Amino acid sequence: MNNIELYWKKFCSETNLENIQYKEAFQFGEKIDWLAQLVVEGKKTATCSSFELYKVENEPLPKAGEYSIILDSDNLPVAIIQVESVEIYPLNEVPENFAIAEGEGNYKEWWDAHVNFFTELFKQYDLTFTPHMKAVCERFKKVYPK
Repeated sequence: MNNIELYWKKFCSETNLENIQYKEAFQFGEKIDWLAQLVVEGKKTATCSSFELYKVENEPLPKAGEYSIILDSDNLPVAIIQVESVEIYPLNEVPENFAIAEGEGNYKEWWDAHVNFFTELFKQYDLTFTPHMKAVCERFKKVYPK
């Protein structure tokens, strides 16, 4: 059993969860360890991703109630989150309070970081970033560790 499975099993045991599986284990963005630490500290309670890439990769959109495991840059689990809500906005219409909930600074810092991130990411898929791209905006709570 790998570290991720052991972490999940420990969480389930400590919280008396049975017959529930996590959706995915993943790393956040470019500043992986910093963003993971923001989750651990409870400062990051939201994230957004590209609606278009869900279609390209044929992946289902996130759903409220789903669990995910947050990994650091060494692919080690540091936290478990549970999705509270999912909304879709054009990136340039994402509410400021949502951007602030991502924990990465003020709105301008959030905007600049996301424009840079999506511009580079889209190049890998032969897509072109636009400010009107649909963003999948998830609010979540850290459920482990307490």
